[in-house]
Amino acid sequence: MLQARRVWASPLGLPLGLQLYSVRDFLPKDYEGTLRQLGAMGYQDVEAAGFFGHSAADVKQAMTAAGLRCVSAHYPMPQLLPQLDDVIRYARDLGLEYIICSSPMLPDPAKAKGLSWIQSMEALTLDDWNWNAEQLNKFGARVHAAGMKFGYHNHFIEFHPHDGVVPYDELLRETDPKLVTMEMDCGWVVIGGHKPEDYLTKYPERYSMLHIKEFKLEGWKPGEEPVSTEMGRGSIDYASIFAAAKKAPIRHIFVEQEAFPDMPAMEALKTDAEWLRSV
Repeated sequence: MLQARRVWASPLGLPLGLQLYSVRDFLPKDYEGTLRQLGAMGYQDVEAAGFFGHSAADVKQAMTAAGLRCVSAHYPMPQLLPQLDDVIRYARDLGLEYIICSSPMLPDPAKAKGLSWIQSMEALTLDDWNWNAEQLNKFGARVHAAGMKFGYHNHFIEFHPHDGVVPYDELLRETDPKLVTMEMDCGWVVIGGHKPEDYLTKYPERYSMLHIKEFKLEGWKPGEEPVSTEMGRGSIDYASIFAAAKKAPIRHIFVEQEAFPDMPAMEALKTDAEWLRSV
């Protein structure tokens, strides 16, 4: 009965999920132990953001021991472009459902030299975004042929307009829905100045996964770094987002906490899981 309660606890009737970027500081020190802690909190599905040198067989064994399923993994465009065959091979060995592009890149890597990640993202032109869309379609075709799904995860820079054109809208327009699904990071959409529910309502068929995170936005101004907090303790209207998400074919929902200013990380992630079960 406990297992059944956990499975149907989230507002979309999906297993509790976590983006493992949330525990990026813990996994390199104690991979298996960290996963066991997350499983004990009630998380069931996880999405990887790096495997820290572990083989697919070792990751699979650690996930099973923790009662977790690794269903998806993030890779930035600069890694996918030269290493997609290796990524696909690893993902198939691990049994992933999804390979996700976690961030775009400048077509000419030399232009990013000496720039921070955010500076390189801000340097993207509309032509650069169009190039990224082309790469996403190519990646999607190859991942699809290998029996998995491919998708794109947004940050906030995609929503900064160029001469009135929103790059994220261009990605939606130029990527093939049969090859590229969208993983909406709701928190970053809000930081980008838009409403997640608007996109979920207008393009429901494009979305199969959600990232949910919280920020304290009272007094926050665009351009400032938002303050992370636990689910239910921030400023984002998730009731409205979840209502819109019910119209989309969402398959997975992942909590992701960027930082832990209010309490220790593991306590915070337990709080996040309890909130998601209670919604």
